[in-house]
Amino acid sequence: MERVDVEITDLGTASKVWSVRDFCSSHRLDNEEERRLTTLFGQFATTCELVHNVRRKPKFR
Repeated sequence: MERVDVEITDLGTASKVWSVRDFCSSHRLDNEEERRLTTLFGQFATTCELVHNVRRKPKFR
């Protein structure tokens, strides 16, 4: 186990907290996907959580 000094740690963009609604609108996700992510995380989640759990429909015919 190792102690991490909070003052030195860079939180970066992966730990930015988003409103699920704002994330979905800025990434052009449909209402069904927004509903799924809200059920999964609630109203707020980190960028990392959202990016790794988004399901996109394939763009082929």
